[in-house]
Amino acid sequence: MAAADRVEVIAVDAPLGWREIAAVALGAPLTLSSAAATRVAAARALVDSLVAKGIKAYGVNTGVGALCDVVVDRPRLRQLSRNIVMSHAVGVGPVLGRIETRAIIAAAVNQFALGFSGVRPELVEALVRLLAEDCVPEVPSQGSVGYLTHMAHVGLVLLGEGHAVHEGRRVSGAQALRDIGLAPLVLEAKEGLSLVNGTSCAAGLSALALSRSERLLAWADAAAAMSVENLHGQLAAFDADVLALRPSPGLAEVGANLRTLLAGSEISAAARGTRTQDALSLRAVPHVHGAARDLFDHVAQAVGRELASATDNPIVTGTVDSPRAHSEAHAVGAAIGLGADSLATAIAAVAAMSERRIDRLVNPLVSGLPAFLADAGGSSSGFMIAQYTAAALVADNRRLAAPASLDGGVTSGLQEDHLAHATPAAAKWLKILDNAETVIAIEVLAASQAYDLQPGTLARGRGTDAIYRAVRACLPSYRDDRPLATDIEQLRGLLGEPPP
Repeated sequence: MAAADRVEVIAVDAPLGWREIAAVALGAPLTLSSAAATRVAAARALVDSLVAKGIKAYGVNTGVGALCDVVVDRPRLRQLSRNIVMSHAVGVGPVLGRIETRAIIAAAVNQFALGFSGVRPELVEALVRLLAEDCVPEVPSQGSVGYLTHMAHVGLVLLGEGHAVHEGRRVSGAQALRDIGLAPLVLEAKEGLSLVNGTSCAAGLSALALSRSERLLAWADAAAAMSVENLHGQLAAFDADVLALRPSPGLAEVGANLRTLLAGSEISAAARGTRTQDALSLRAVPHVHGAARDLFDHVAQAVGRELASATDNPIVTGTVDSPRAHSEAHAVGAAIGLGADSLATAIAAVAAMSERRIDRLVNPLVSGLPAFLADAGGSSSGFMIAQYTAAALVADNRRLAAPASLDGGVTSGLQEDHLAHATPAAAKWLKILDNAETVIAIEVLAASQAYDLQPGTLARGRGTDAIYRAVRACLPSYRDDRPLATDIEQLRGLLGEPPP
Protein backbone atom coordinates (compact mmCIF):
# COMPACT_ATOMS: atom_id res chain seq x y z
CA MET A 1 0.00 0.00 0.00
CA ALA A 2 1.93 3.00 -1.22
CA ALA A 3 -0.05 5.99 -0.06
CA ALA A 4 -2.43 6.62 2.81
CA ASP A 5 -4.83 8.54 0.56
CA ARG A 6 -5.58 5.32 -1.34
CA VAL A 7 -7.37 3.80 1.65
CA GLU A 8 -10.19 4.95 3.83
CA VAL A 9 -9.60 6.26 7.32
CA ILE A 10 -9.68 3.59 10.02
CA ALA A 11 -11.56 4.80 13.09
CA VAL A 12 -10.78 3.22 16.44
CA ASP A 13 -14.21 2.59 17.92
CA ALA A 14 -14.73 -1.10 18.59
CA PRO A 15 -11.44 -2.98 18.96
CA LEU A 16 -9.48 -3.06 15.73
CA GLY A 17 -8.90 -6.34 13.95
CA TRP A 18 -5.53 -7.55 12.74
CA ARG A 19 -6.28 -6.55 9.16
CA GLU A 20 -6.90 -2.97 10.27
CA ILE A 21 -3.69 -2.87 12.32
CA ALA A 22 -1.77 -4.14 9.28
CA ALA A 23 -3.43 -1.52 7.07
CA VAL A 24 -2.41 1.30 9.43
CA ALA A 25 1.12 -0.12 9.52
CA LEU A 26 1.23 0.17 5.73
CA GLY A 27 0.01 3.76 5.75
CA ALA A 28 -3.75 3.91 6.31
CA PRO A 29 -4.87 6.92 8.40
CA LEU A 30 -6.09 6.24 11.94
CA THR A 31 -8.45 8.32 14.05
CA LEU A 32 -10.24 7.97 17.37
CA SER A 33 -14.03 7.83 17.36
CA SER A 34 -15.85 10.08 19.81
CA ALA A 35 -16.92 7.00 21.77
CA ALA A 36 -13.32 5.83 22.10
CA ALA A 37 -12.19 9.31 23.17
CA THR A 38 -14.91 9.30 25.82
CA ARG A 39 -13.70 5.93 27.14
CA VAL A 40 -10.12 7.20 27.33
CA ALA A 41 -11.21 10.29 29.28
CA ALA A 42 -13.41 8.27 31.63
CA ALA A 43 -10.56 5.88 32.45
CA ARG A 44 -8.26 8.84 33.10
CA ALA A 45 -10.78 10.21 35.60
CA LEU A 46 -10.56 6.91 37.48
CA VAL A 47 -6.76 7.21 37.76
CA ASP A 48 -7.06 10.80 38.96
CA SER A 49 -9.53 9.62 41.57
CA LEU A 50 -7.21 6.82 42.74
CA VAL A 51 -4.45 9.38 43.20
CA ALA A 52 -6.70 11.90 44.96
CA LYS A 53 -8.03 9.28 47.36
CA GLY A 54 -4.57 7.86 48.05
CA ILE A 55 -5.63 4.34 47.07
CA LYS A 56 -2.57 2.16 46.67
CA ALA A 57 -2.31 0.94 43.07
CA TYR A 58 0.58 -0.76 41.27
CA GLY A 59 2.56 1.61 39.09
CA VAL A 60 0.20 4.47 39.87
CA ASN A 61 1.62 5.34 43.27
CA THR A 62 3.99 2.42 43.82
CA GLY A 63 7.18 1.26 42.18
CA VAL A 64 7.06 -1.42 39.50
CA GLY A 65 8.25 -5.01 39.26
CA ALA A 66 9.91 -6.09 42.48
CA LEU A 67 9.35 -2.54 43.82
CA CYS A 68 5.57 -2.98 43.72
CA ASP A 69 5.20 -2.49 47.48
CA VAL A 70 7.27 0.69 47.62
CA VAL A 71 4.82 3.59 47.92
CA VAL A 72 5.66 6.75 45.95
CA ASP A 73 4.34 9.96 47.45
CA ARG A 74 2.12 12.21 45.38
CA PRO A 75 4.65 14.95 44.52
CA ARG A 76 6.86 12.35 42.80
CA LEU A 77 4.25 10.64 40.62
CA ARG A 78 5.21 12.59 37.50
CA GLN A 79 8.83 11.69 38.11
CA LEU A 80 7.85 8.03 38.55
CA SER A 81 6.13 7.99 35.15
CA ARG A 82 9.04 9.69 33.41
CA ASN A 83 11.58 7.44 35.14
CA ILE A 84 9.74 4.31 34.00
CA VAL A 85 10.04 5.35 30.36
CA MET A 86 13.69 6.35 30.74
CA SER A 87 14.74 3.20 32.58
CA HIS A 88 12.81 0.88 30.28
CA ALA A 89 14.27 2.37 27.09
CA VAL A 90 17.10 -0.18 26.95
CA GLY A 91 16.53 -1.62 23.49
CA VAL A 92 19.56 -2.64 21.47
CA GLY A 93 20.35 -3.92 18.00
CA PRO A 94 19.02 -2.89 14.59
CA VAL A 95 16.00 -0.60 14.65
CA LEU A 96 12.60 -1.85 13.57
CA GLY A 97 11.36 -0.88 10.15
CA ARG A 98 8.79 1.84 9.58
CA ILE A 99 5.98 -0.65 9.00
CA GLU A 100 6.70 -2.67 12.14
CA THR A 101 6.88 0.45 14.32
CA ARG A 102 3.63 1.82 12.94
CA ALA A 103 1.97 -1.53 13.67
CA ILE A 104 3.07 -1.35 17.31
CA ILE A 105 1.82 2.23 17.71
CA ALA A 106 -1.52 1.37 16.10
CA ALA A 107 -1.96 -1.55 18.48
CA ALA A 108 -1.11 0.72 21.44
CA VAL A 109 -3.73 3.27 20.38
CA ASN A 110 -6.23 0.43 20.05
CA GLN A 111 -5.32 -0.77 23.56
CA PHE A 112 -5.73 2.64 25.19
CA ALA A 113 -9.03 3.19 23.35
CA LEU A 114 -10.58 0.22 25.18
CA GLY A 115 -10.81 2.51 28.20
CA PHE A 116 -9.06 0.50 30.91
CA SER A 117 -5.57 2.04 30.99
CA GLY A 118 -6.19 5.53 32.29
CA VAL A 119 -3.80 7.56 30.14
CA ARG A 120 -4.85 11.08 29.22
CA PRO A 121 -6.49 11.77 25.85
CA GLU A 122 -3.50 14.02 25.03
CA LEU A 123 -1.17 11.00 25.09
CA VAL A 124 -3.37 8.95 22.76
CA GLU A 125 -3.80 11.91 20.43
CA ALA A 126 -0.02 12.34 20.30
CA LEU A 127 0.39 8.71 19.19
CA VAL A 128 -2.27 9.20 16.52
CA ARG A 129 -0.42 12.32 15.39
CA LEU A 130 2.83 10.36 15.00
CA LEU A 131 0.98 8.00 12.66
CA ALA A 132 -0.74 10.80 10.75
CA GLU A 133 2.56 12.61 10.14
CA ASP A 134 4.42 9.35 9.50
CA CYS A 135 6.86 10.39 12.20
CA VAL A 136 8.40 7.04 13.15
CA PRO A 137 10.20 6.66 16.49
CA GLU A 138 13.52 4.85 16.37
CA VAL A 139 12.81 1.55 18.14
CA PRO A 140 15.64 -0.97 18.64
CA SER A 141 14.49 -4.48 17.79
CA GLN A 142 16.10 -6.37 20.66
CA GLY A 143 16.02 -6.26 24.42
CA SER A 144 12.50 -7.33 25.33
CA VAL A 145 11.42 -10.65 26.76
CA GLY A 146 7.84 -9.45 26.54
CA TYR A 147 6.78 -5.93 25.69
CA LEU A 148 8.58 -3.25 27.68
CA THR A 149 11.47 -1.80 25.71
CA HIS A 150 9.83 -1.24 22.32
CA MET A 151 7.06 1.03 23.55
CA ALA A 152 9.51 2.76 25.92
CA HIS A 153 11.43 3.98 22.87
CA VAL A 154 8.17 5.20 21.34
CA GLY A 155 7.47 6.96 24.63
CA LEU A 156 10.87 8.66 24.52
CA VAL A 157 9.87 10.60 21.42
CA LEU A 158 6.65 11.77 23.09
CA LEU A 159 8.87 13.22 25.84
CA GLY A 160 11.12 14.95 23.32
CA GLU A 161 13.87 12.38 23.83
CA GLY A 162 15.29 9.62 21.64
CA HIS A 163 15.16 9.81 17.85
CA ALA A 164 12.65 9.46 15.05
CA VAL A 165 12.58 9.38 11.26
CA HIS A 166 10.40 12.05 9.67
CA GLU A 167 10.26 12.86 5.96
CA GLY A 168 13.28 10.68 5.37
CA ARG A 169 15.47 12.39 7.99
CA ARG A 170 16.69 11.01 11.30
CA VAL A 171 16.03 13.71 13.89
CA SER A 172 15.98 14.02 17.66
CA GLY A 173 12.73 13.39 19.47
CA ALA A 174 12.53 17.08 20.34
CA GLN A 175 12.98 18.09 16.68
CA ALA A 176 10.45 15.47 15.56
CA LEU A 177 7.82 16.94 17.87
CA ARG A 178 8.56 20.47 16.65
CA ASP A 179 8.27 19.30 13.05
CA ILE A 180 4.75 17.94 13.61
CA GLY A 181 3.61 20.75 15.87
CA LEU A 182 3.58 18.99 19.24
CA ALA A 183 5.10 19.95 22.58
CA PRO A 184 6.87 17.31 24.68
CA LEU A 185 4.49 15.52 27.04
CA VAL A 186 4.82 15.72 30.79
CA LEU A 187 3.60 12.32 31.91
CA GLU A 188 1.09 12.10 34.72
CA ALA A 189 0.48 9.26 37.18
CA LYS A 190 0.39 5.78 35.59
CA GLU A 191 1.11 7.05 32.07
CA GLY A 192 4.73 5.90 32.07
CA LEU A 193 3.73 2.39 33.07
CA SER A 194 0.83 2.24 30.62
CA LEU A 195 3.09 3.36 27.77
CA VAL A 196 5.47 0.42 28.23
CA ASN A 197 2.97 -2.17 29.42
CA GLY A 198 0.64 -4.60 27.67
CA THR A 199 0.92 -6.74 24.56
CA SER A 200 0.65 -3.98 21.95
CA CYS A 201 4.11 -4.77 20.59
CA ALA A 202 3.46 -8.49 20.14
CA ALA A 203 -0.07 -7.89 18.83
CA GLY A 204 1.07 -5.26 16.33
CA LEU A 205 3.88 -7.40 14.96
CA SER A 206 1.58 -10.44 14.85
CA ALA A 207 -1.02 -8.50 12.87
CA LEU A 208 1.65 -7.73 10.29
CA ALA A 209 2.82 -11.35 10.28
CA LEU A 210 -0.74 -12.58 9.75
CA SER A 211 -1.18 -10.27 6.78
CA ARG A 212 2.03 -11.54 5.21
CA SER A 213 1.25 -15.17 6.08
CA GLU A 214 -2.15 -14.99 4.40
CA ARG A 215 -0.56 -13.68 1.22
CA LEU A 216 2.30 -16.17 1.34
CA LEU A 217 -0.09 -19.13 1.70
CA ALA A 218 -1.93 -17.99 -1.42
CA TRP A 219 1.35 -17.73 -3.34
CA ALA A 220 2.49 -21.10 -2.00
CA ASP A 221 -0.59 -22.70 -3.58
CA ALA A 222 0.14 -20.90 -6.84
CA ALA A 223 3.80 -21.91 -6.86
CA ALA A 224 2.91 -25.52 -6.07
CA ALA A 225 0.37 -25.63 -8.90
CA MET A 226 3.01 -24.38 -11.35
CA SER A 227 5.50 -27.01 -10.19
CA VAL A 228 2.91 -29.82 -10.26
CA GLU A 229 2.04 -28.88 -13.82
CA ASN A 230 5.67 -28.66 -14.95
CA LEU A 231 6.46 -32.01 -13.32
CA HIS A 232 3.43 -33.68 -14.91
CA GLY A 233 1.80 -34.40 -11.56
CA GLN A 234 -1.34 -36.50 -11.26
CA LEU A 235 -4.27 -34.17 -10.57
CA ALA A 236 -6.50 -37.01 -9.41
CA ALA A 237 -4.85 -36.63 -5.99
CA PHE A 238 -6.60 -33.27 -5.69
CA ASP A 239 -10.13 -34.47 -6.51
CA ALA A 240 -12.68 -32.97 -4.12
CA ASP A 241 -14.33 -36.28 -3.23
CA VAL A 242 -10.98 -37.86 -2.32
CA LEU A 243 -9.81 -34.90 -0.25
CA ALA A 244 -13.17 -34.82 1.59
CA LEU A 245 -12.24 -38.13 3.22
CA ARG A 246 -9.86 -36.13 5.43
CA PRO A 247 -12.09 -33.40 6.93
CA SER A 248 -10.18 -30.11 7.10
CA PRO A 249 -11.32 -26.68 5.94
CA GLY A 250 -7.77 -25.76 5.00
CA LEU A 251 -7.15 -28.94 3.03
CA ALA A 252 -10.42 -28.48 1.13
CA GLU A 253 -9.53 -24.84 0.35
CA VAL A 254 -6.08 -25.73 -0.97
CA GLY A 255 -7.52 -28.54 -3.08
CA ALA A 256 -10.05 -26.13 -4.58
CA ASN A 257 -7.28 -23.59 -5.24
CA LEU A 258 -5.18 -26.17 -7.07
CA ARG A 259 -8.10 -27.33 -9.18
CA THR A 260 -8.90 -23.71 -10.12
CA LEU A 261 -5.30 -22.84 -10.92
CA LEU A 262 -4.87 -25.92 -13.10
CA ALA A 263 -8.27 -25.86 -14.80
CA GLY A 264 -7.90 -26.18 -18.57
CA SER A 265 -4.31 -27.42 -18.40
CA GLU A 266 -3.45 -29.42 -21.50
CA ILE A 267 -0.07 -30.24 -19.93
CA SER A 268 -1.76 -31.94 -16.98
CA ALA A 269 -4.35 -33.62 -19.16
CA ALA A 270 -1.60 -35.19 -21.27
CA ALA A 271 0.11 -36.49 -18.12
CA ARG A 272 -3.01 -38.14 -16.70
CA GLY A 273 -2.36 -41.76 -15.72
CA THR A 274 1.34 -41.73 -16.61
CA ARG A 275 2.30 -42.74 -13.06
CA THR A 276 0.57 -44.29 -10.07
CA GLN A 277 1.45 -41.56 -7.61
CA ASP A 278 3.72 -38.54 -7.29
CA ALA A 279 6.34 -37.63 -4.72
CA LEU A 280 4.90 -36.22 -1.51
CA SER A 281 6.12 -32.68 -2.22
CA LEU A 282 3.54 -32.72 -5.04
CA ARG A 283 0.87 -35.12 -3.84
CA ALA A 284 0.67 -33.77 -0.26
CA VAL A 285 0.37 -30.06 -1.07
CA PRO A 286 -3.25 -29.90 0.16
CA HIS A 287 -2.31 -31.67 3.38
CA VAL A 288 0.66 -29.49 4.32
CA HIS A 289 -0.64 -26.18 3.01
CA GLY A 290 -4.09 -27.02 4.37
CA ALA A 291 -2.75 -27.72 7.85
CA ALA A 292 -1.00 -24.35 7.77
CA ARG A 293 -4.27 -22.67 6.74
CA ASP A 294 -6.17 -24.34 9.58
CA LEU A 295 -3.52 -23.13 12.01
CA PHE A 296 -3.66 -19.67 10.44
CA ASP A 297 -7.38 -19.43 11.27
CA HIS A 298 -6.72 -20.43 14.88
CA VAL A 299 -3.90 -17.92 15.35
CA ALA A 300 -5.85 -15.15 13.62
CA GLN A 301 -8.63 -15.68 16.16
CA ALA A 302 -6.11 -15.54 19.01
CA VAL A 303 -4.62 -12.26 17.76
CA GLY A 304 -8.11 -10.84 17.31
CA ARG A 305 -8.94 -11.71 20.91
CA GLU A 306 -5.69 -10.13 22.06
CA LEU A 307 -6.53 -6.87 20.28
CA ALA A 308 -9.93 -6.89 22.01
CA SER A 309 -8.39 -7.53 25.44
CA ALA A 310 -7.33 -5.12 28.15
CA THR A 311 -3.67 -6.05 28.58
CA ASP A 312 -2.46 -3.23 30.81
CA ASN A 313 -1.46 -3.82 34.44
CA PRO A 314 -3.18 -2.51 36.38
CA ILE A 315 -6.45 -1.97 34.59
CA VAL A 316 -8.87 0.52 36.09
CA THR A 317 -12.61 0.05 36.54
CA GLY A 318 -15.40 1.32 38.76
CA THR A 319 -16.59 4.88 39.19
CA VAL A 320 -14.94 8.15 40.12
CA ASP A 321 -16.45 7.79 43.58
CA SER A 322 -15.32 4.17 43.86
CA PRO A 323 -12.35 3.57 41.54
CA ARG A 324 -10.64 0.21 41.40
CA ALA A 325 -7.20 -0.81 40.14
CA HIS A 326 -6.78 -4.49 39.29
CA SER A 327 -3.27 -5.95 39.40
CA GLU A 328 -3.70 -8.97 37.14
CA ALA A 329 -1.62 -10.79 34.55
CA HIS A 330 -3.37 -9.68 31.37
CA ALA A 331 -0.06 -8.35 30.02
CA VAL A 332 1.23 -11.93 29.77
CA GLY A 333 0.97 -12.67 26.06
CA ALA A 334 0.97 -16.47 26.18
CA ALA A 335 -1.73 -16.76 23.51
CA ILE A 336 0.30 -14.70 21.05
CA GLY A 337 3.60 -16.35 21.95
CA LEU A 338 2.25 -19.86 21.47
CA GLY A 339 0.31 -18.88 18.36
CA ALA A 340 3.24 -17.09 16.74
CA ASP A 341 5.56 -20.03 17.46
CA SER A 342 3.13 -22.52 15.94
CA LEU A 343 2.21 -20.62 12.79
CA ALA A 344 5.83 -19.63 12.19
CA THR A 345 6.71 -23.33 12.26
CA ALA A 346 3.90 -24.04 9.79
CA ILE A 347 5.17 -21.34 7.43
CA ALA A 348 8.65 -22.86 7.70
CA ALA A 349 7.19 -26.25 6.77
CA VAL A 350 5.45 -24.79 3.72
CA ALA A 351 8.74 -23.22 2.60
CA ALA A 352 10.59 -26.50 3.19
CA MET A 353 8.15 -28.31 0.89
CA SER A 354 8.60 -25.57 -1.70
CA GLU A 355 12.37 -26.13 -1.66
CA ARG A 356 11.82 -29.84 -2.35
CA ARG A 357 9.76 -28.95 -5.42
CA ILE A 358 12.48 -26.53 -6.58
CA ASP A 359 14.97 -29.37 -6.32
CA ARG A 360 12.76 -31.57 -8.50
CA LEU A 361 12.40 -28.81 -11.09
CA VAL A 362 16.16 -28.41 -11.45
CA ASN A 363 16.95 -32.14 -11.37
CA PRO A 364 16.78 -33.60 -14.91
CA LEU A 365 16.44 -37.12 -13.50
CA VAL A 366 12.90 -36.33 -12.33
CA SER A 367 11.87 -33.26 -14.33
CA GLY A 368 12.70 -34.44 -17.87
CA LEU A 369 13.86 -30.86 -18.50
CA PRO A 370 17.35 -29.46 -19.17
CA ALA A 371 19.59 -29.76 -16.11
CA PHE A 372 19.11 -26.90 -13.67
CA LEU A 373 16.72 -25.26 -16.13
CA ALA A 374 19.78 -23.85 -17.88
CA ASP A 375 19.58 -22.45 -21.37
CA ALA A 376 22.62 -24.34 -22.67
CA GLY A 377 23.96 -27.41 -20.89
CA GLY A 378 27.50 -27.18 -19.57
CA SER A 379 28.23 -23.50 -20.09
CA SER A 380 25.23 -22.28 -18.07
CA SER A 381 24.33 -23.04 -14.45
CA GLY A 382 20.75 -21.78 -14.60
CA PHE A 383 18.94 -22.31 -11.31
CA MET A 384 21.55 -24.64 -9.78
CA ILE A 385 22.64 -22.22 -7.06
CA ALA A 386 19.20 -20.69 -6.60
CA GLN A 387 18.20 -24.08 -5.20
CA TYR A 388 21.18 -23.84 -2.83
CA THR A 389 19.84 -20.49 -1.62
CA ALA A 390 16.42 -21.99 -1.01
CA ALA A 391 18.00 -24.86 0.94
CA ALA A 392 20.00 -22.39 3.04
CA LEU A 393 16.89 -20.36 3.87
CA VAL A 394 14.95 -23.48 4.80
CA ALA A 395 17.80 -24.46 7.13
CA ASP A 396 17.76 -20.98 8.67
CA ASN A 397 14.02 -21.31 9.24
CA ARG A 398 14.60 -24.63 10.97
CA ARG A 399 16.86 -22.88 13.46
CA LEU A 400 14.47 -19.95 13.89
CA ALA A 401 11.50 -22.27 14.48
CA ALA A 402 12.70 -23.20 17.98
CA PRO A 403 9.82 -22.02 20.20
CA ALA A 404 10.39 -18.69 21.92
CA SER A 405 7.48 -19.37 24.28
CA LEU A 406 9.58 -22.07 26.02
CA ASP A 407 12.58 -19.84 26.63
CA GLY A 408 11.60 -19.08 30.23
CA GLY A 409 13.80 -16.86 32.36
CA VAL A 410 13.40 -14.85 35.55
CA THR A 411 13.35 -11.05 35.79
CA SER A 412 12.67 -8.33 38.34
CA GLY A 413 13.97 -10.08 41.43
CA LEU A 414 11.67 -13.15 41.16
CA GLN A 415 8.58 -10.95 40.75
CA GLU A 416 8.36 -11.92 37.09
CA ASP A 417 9.30 -15.59 37.18
CA HIS A 418 7.41 -16.64 34.07
CA LEU A 419 8.04 -15.06 30.68
CA ALA A 420 5.83 -15.68 27.65
CA HIS A 421 8.31 -14.19 25.12
CA ALA A 422 5.42 -13.10 22.89
CA THR A 423 7.30 -10.27 21.21
CA PRO A 424 10.38 -12.39 20.35
CA ALA A 425 8.01 -15.06 19.01
CA ALA A 426 6.30 -12.53 16.73
CA ALA A 427 9.65 -11.07 15.66
CA LYS A 428 11.09 -14.42 14.59
CA TRP A 429 7.82 -15.25 12.82
CA LEU A 430 8.51 -12.19 10.65
CA LYS A 431 12.07 -13.42 10.02
CA ILE A 432 10.76 -16.83 8.98
CA LEU A 433 8.37 -15.06 6.61
CA ASP A 434 11.29 -13.14 5.09
CA ASN A 435 12.97 -16.44 4.28
CA ALA A 436 9.80 -18.21 3.18
CA GLU A 437 8.83 -15.42 0.79
CA THR A 438 12.20 -15.71 -0.91
CA VAL A 439 11.89 -19.50 -1.21
CA ILE A 440 8.44 -19.19 -2.79
CA ALA A 441 9.76 -16.47 -5.12
CA ILE A 442 12.50 -18.85 -6.26
CA GLU A 443 9.96 -21.59 -6.92
CA VAL A 444 7.76 -19.26 -8.97
CA LEU A 445 10.82 -18.15 -10.97
CA ALA A 446 12.03 -21.71 -11.50
CA ALA A 447 8.56 -22.91 -12.51
CA SER A 448 8.26 -20.03 -14.98
CA GLN A 449 11.62 -21.02 -16.44
CA ALA A 450 10.45 -24.63 -16.65
CA TYR A 451 7.44 -23.56 -18.74
CA ASP A 452 9.83 -21.94 -21.19
CA LEU A 453 11.68 -25.25 -21.55
CA GLN A 454 8.65 -27.54 -21.86
CA PRO A 455 8.59 -29.40 -25.18
CA GLY A 456 5.58 -28.82 -27.38
CA THR A 457 2.89 -26.15 -27.20
CA LEU A 458 0.38 -27.61 -24.75
CA ALA A 459 -1.59 -24.98 -22.85
CA ARG A 460 -1.02 -24.18 -19.20
CA GLY A 461 -3.87 -24.03 -16.70
CA ARG A 462 -5.83 -20.80 -16.74
CA GLY A 463 -4.58 -19.81 -13.29
CA THR A 464 -0.98 -20.89 -13.77
CA ASP A 465 -0.88 -19.15 -17.13
CA ALA A 466 -1.97 -15.87 -15.51
CA ILE A 467 0.86 -16.14 -13.00
CA TYR A 468 3.39 -17.06 -15.69
CA ARG A 469 2.35 -14.04 -17.74
CA ALA A 470 2.63 -11.75 -14.68
CA VAL A 471 6.18 -13.02 -14.11
CA ARG A 472 7.19 -12.60 -17.73
CA ALA A 473 5.68 -9.11 -17.80
CA CYS A 474 8.42 -8.00 -15.44
CA LEU A 475 11.21 -10.52 -16.06
CA PRO A 476 12.43 -12.28 -19.23
CA SER A 477 13.48 -15.93 -19.28
CA TYR A 478 16.84 -16.46 -17.56
CA ARG A 479 19.93 -17.07 -19.70
CA ASP A 480 22.78 -16.65 -17.18
CA ASP A 481 22.93 -13.13 -18.59
CA ARG A 482 22.38 -11.22 -15.34
CA PRO A 483 22.65 -11.78 -11.56
CA LEU A 484 19.83 -14.12 -10.63
CA ALA A 485 19.65 -12.49 -7.19
CA THR A 486 18.16 -9.39 -8.84
CA ASP A 487 15.39 -11.49 -10.40
CA ILE A 488 14.64 -13.12 -7.05
CA GLU A 489 14.35 -9.75 -5.33
CA GLN A 490 12.07 -8.43 -8.06
CA LEU A 491 9.88 -11.51 -7.78
CA ARG A 492 9.63 -10.93 -4.03
CA GLY A 493 8.11 -7.58 -4.88
CA LEU A 494 5.45 -9.35 -6.95
CA LEU A 495 4.67 -11.48 -3.91
CA GLY A 496 3.75 -8.28 -2.05
CA GLU A 497 0.34 -8.48 -3.74
CA PRO A 498 -2.06 -11.44 -3.99
CA PRO A 499 -1.53 -13.80 -6.95
CA PRO A 500 -3.25 -12.70 -10.18
